[in-house]
Amino acid sequence: MASDLLHHLYGRARWTLLLRGLLALAVGILIIVRPMDSVAAFALLIAFWAIFIGISQIVESIEARAILPHWWLLLLSGVISLVFGICALYYYPGLSLTFAVVWVSYWLLLTGAIGIYSAIVERRMNAPWGWTLFFGIIGVIAGIYAIMVPPATLAAIISLISAFAIVWGIALLAAFFWLGSAKARLTQDVGGTARV
Repeated sequence: MASDLLHHLYGRARWTLLLRGLLALAVGILIIVRPMDSVAAFALLIAFWAIFIGISQIVESIEARAILPHWWLLLLSGVISLVFGICALYYYPGLSLTFAVVWVSYWLLLTGAIGIYSAIVERRMNAPWGWTLFFGIIGVIAGIYAIMVPPATLAAIISLISAFAIVWGIALLAAFFWLGSAKARLTQDVGGTARV
């Protein structure tokens, strides 16, 4: 009975890996083949994500009103997210894509600034600081470039999503085949042990 359950779970896990791997590969390849459709879908995803986050934060703030003294901050955050999501749908796709570009730009600037600050701290501590400073400066330059050239930033975001999907799909397919060969080796080892 336990072995049947284990066999069933193994089969489901293995085929789930296969399906997820194929889906991830398909998404990554589709983004490469149809980049403009992917950009439009990405903009729609940002809008719906903001609406979902906004509604959930509003509900959470109302439920936490009795125990959180500053519950209204969560409510305000939820309202802002909800309004942004609705506006992003109304001004589709421009507002969502602008948000994505600005968010990535500021993220690059912030991580670059943190890298530069870390390099200064490392230098004061007589620790190796050259590479930290280098990557901090690269982050700041990339952030400035991302703000100045939004289409390139958007293309980079879509390319990263595509590359991640393809690499993830290949990793899942590798796990599918590895799991199959591991079962064959285990069966062979158990069969050899039983005969001895």
